Amino acid sequence: MSRSTRRAAGIGLGTVRHVVLLAGALLMIAPFLYMVAISFTPNSYVLTTPPQFVPENPTLGNYAQALDAQDIPRYFVNSLVVATISTAISVLLSSMMAYAFARFRFPGREVIFRILLVGLMIPAVMLLIPQFVLAKHVGLLDSLGGLVVFYVAGSLALNTFLLRGFLEQTPAELDEAMQMDGANAWTRYWRLALPLAKPGLATATIFTFLACWDEFAWALTIINDPEARTLPIAIRLLAGQGNNAVQWGVVFAASVMAVIPVIVVFLVFQRHFVQGLVSGAVKG
Repeated sequence: MSRSTRRAAGIGLGTVRHVVLLAGALLMIAPFLYMVAISFTPNSYVLTTPPQFVPENPTLGNYAQALDAQDIPRYFVNSLVVATISTAISVLLSSMMAYAFARFRFPGREVIFRILLVGLMIPAVMLLIPQFVLAKHVGLLDSLGGLVVFYVAGSLALNTFLLRGFLEQTPAELDEAMQMDGANAWTRYWRLALPLAKPGLATATIFTFLACWDEFAWALTIINDPEARTLPIAIRLLAGQGNNAVQWGVVFAASVMAVIPVIVVFLVFQRHFVQGLVSGAVKG
């Protein structure tokens, strides 16, 4: 095969690859674009066939109705507070645990780590009843604190697994050099491990924030006070209004507002996301 033929074949393969990737990207983003389009579409034109991705008579009425039907700003703030605090505590604690597993040698280290990973094998829905009983005994029902405590507990295993794999890839010689200079464990963790683990921390932050922001089952289980509801519950209540006549334009308008913080968090941390995801997965 001549050089020109191989070059033409390479160009053709590259074109096919880009076409396939573009088609996959369009397939994945189409539901989001359709949700945005419906959120600006009057209810009388919602769910038409074929689907319209560009509304003929765009309106902001669905957003105004969503804000009037439920106390969306309060629920938005509740979700934002819960997700932010849960993410910060979870990433901090899991990074400490990951550093200990990656750098220290102590009896039962691997056994403890594997016990921790058992949490990844248990479906969250199976823990709803035990968690509810525990929350009732410690007075965490009907409170945002009850969400934070169990969101943090539920995310520690995955974050520790991810961050340990990433920290084990960082050169141990740097840690030993700081130790020879008199740096204690906390100094080495805070000034060396955390700066080097930025990609892994970004990945853990995105995963944790997304999980806490979108969580519905546990929030629905323990929250009865309307003032303590989170955004997923509010959207579910919107979908349940009007008997069988669901106002999808209103529901999608609230959903678009709920997606905005997730997009913001991803854009802030996306520079480190891919590197952290690959590094933690390969080594872990």
